[in-house]
Amino acid sequence: MTSSIPAADTRTADGATLQAVFLDLDGTLVDTEGFWWEAEAEVFAELGHVLDEAHREVVVGGPMSRSASYLIEVTGARITLAELTVLLNARFAARIARGVPLMPGARRLLTELSAHGVPTALVSASHRTVIDRMLRSLGPENFHLTLAGDELSRTKPHPDPYLTAAARLGVDPARCAVVEDTVTGVTAGEAAGCRVVAVPSVMPIPAAAGRTVVGSLEEVDLPFLRSLITERQ
Repeated sequence: MTSSIPAADTRTADGATLQAVFLDLDGTLVDTEGFWWEAEAEVFAELGHVLDEAHREVVVGGPMSRSASYLIEVTGARITLAELTVLLNARFAARIARGVPLMPGARRLLTELSAHGVPTALVSASHRTVIDRMLRSLGPENFHLTLAGDELSRTKPHPDPYLTAAARLGVDPARCAVVEDTVTGVTAGEAAGCRVVAVPSVMPIPAAAGRTVVGSLEEVDLPFLRSLITERQ
């Protein structure tokens, strides 16, 4: 993917400009958050441990290293982080090998952004091998840039992924919209100074100043995203 695409002119009537849109992957564009939990539950069952549903709220939306480390700690499983990471990625990859279901409104939103030339980045905590598999369903042509969790030293909830995406696209984070489905992702987008749209998937996301919470991507389109930047002025 190239990151040398100039920011498209998405100027609104009053002069405010939406320079780019950053989209999360799991639970936002593709309906796979449940896949991750099932993969984790299956792997730990094979290790002799039953995962409590309460752990799901902790691991959802987080980077693999954090989620796997937490599950090792709470279960006492005798496995290294590196070994568990390999097992979880392999189990998840097997689940998505035949394609992944898109969230309602995802295809329409990606098509609209692409048709209007809006610089769009896929920013995920998932590993590169997983992202590349899912891009077969999403269409790599819909993204000017894709960024994986294992390509940065710090990923969500730190702002680094969104700050990196903005820097590579040459845009101002304050004039970018982030679409996320978890508190972890929302925290990262807000810390980067972006305008965040929360589309809760597995766990609820509370309303907060400067945060827009919607029921699904079917409520999100280009005029809506442009209006968020206008409101900030």
